[in-house]
Amino acid sequence: MFEPAVSDASMGSTAPGFPGAAAKPQAASIISVEHVFKSVTDSTGTLAILRDIDFALAARETAAIVGASGSGKSTLLSIIAGLDTPTEGTVKLAGQDLFALSEDDRAALRAQKVGFVFQSFQLMGNLTALENVMLPLELSGAKNARAQATEMLRRVGLGERLGHYPKVLSGGEQQRVALARAFVVQPAVLLADEPTGSLDFATGETVMSLMFELNRELGTTLVLVTHDQGIAARCERRITIDAGRVVSA
Repeated sequence: MFEPAVSDASMGSTAPGFPGAAAKPQAASIISVEHVFKSVTDSTGTLAILRDIDFALAARETAAIVGASGSGKSTLLSIIAGLDTPTEGTVKLAGQDLFALSEDDRAALRAQKVGFVFQSFQLMGNLTALENVMLPLELSGAKNARAQATEMLRRVGLGERLGHYPKVLSGGEQQRVALARAFVVQPAVLLADEPTGSLDFATGETVMSLMFELNRELGTTLVLVTHDQGIAARCERRITIDAGRVVSA
C-alpha cells in the first residue's frame, strides 16, 4: 500500500497513445486506514464507534474529517495517530503497521513523523513559548533546538514573545505557539483536532491561513477534524463520518 505504484514505464512500456511517453506513477500513500472498527463494551452492552473505515491519503494531501458531534471523528484521528487502538483493522503510517509495533516503537514513529495541534493548545504552562517549541526538538536530539525554535516562532509572528509563558498569551498566540511546535520538527503528517474551536472567528481565520501556508511550504500531509465547513472546503479531501461510517471520501 505504501510502495509507489509501478508505472508502465518501469515495465518497459509507454503511456497509451503517446509513443515514448512514460505513464505517470501514482503517489504513494502516507496514511492508510484499512477496514477499521472501534467499539467499547461496558455493563450496558457494546457501543460501536467506528464501522469499517477505509481510506488512504497521499503525501502532501490535505483532508478534513467532518461529521456531527459524536460521529467518531476524534476517535478516528486518535487511531490514525496511534494514541487509541482499533478493535479491528489496520492503520499504516509511512508504510509501518502502527498496531504491529510495540507501544514504545509506535511512540518513536509518532515522534518522527507526526505533529499535533489541539483545540486546547496543550502547551506546558511552566515553559516559555520558546521552551515549548524547543521541547520536541530536544527530545529528538536536535543540536540547534534554540535556533530552530526561535526561527519558527518568528515565522508565526511571535518573535517578540519568546520569553512569555502561556498564561500571558492570548488564545490566538497560544495556538500559534502550538503550530510552531508542531511544524518545527517538519513532520510528514500534521493531525489537528478542532484547531480553531477555542478561538473567535477572526483569530481562527488567521491561525488556519498560517496552518495551510506552513503546510504548503513544508509539504506536510494535513488531516484535521472540524465542524467548520469553510475550513473543510479549503482541503483537497473531505471525509464525512456519519454514525461511525464513512459516507463520502
